[in-house]
Amino acid sequence: MATKTISITVEAYERLKGEKKERESFTEVINRITGRRSLLELAGILSDKEAGELRAHIKEMRLATKKRMERVRESLK
Repeated sequence: MATKTISITVEAYERLKGEKKERESFTEVINRITGRRSLLELAGILSDKEAGELRAHIKEMRLATKKRMERVRESLK
């Protein structure tokens, strides 16, 4: 990963340090507070029931897409 060196004031450094969580890098702090999110932050936001419903819906949509693709393929023959 490429890196860049930046200069910030002591006050800005202290404020950034204050935002830092345990075991979090300064890069992670900056990404977190500026809106870049990790997919790992989404882990656990759905209940088991909600996750099951979402999986079922995705499965239905994939099946519908597959059927639609098959109809299009047949119409092109």
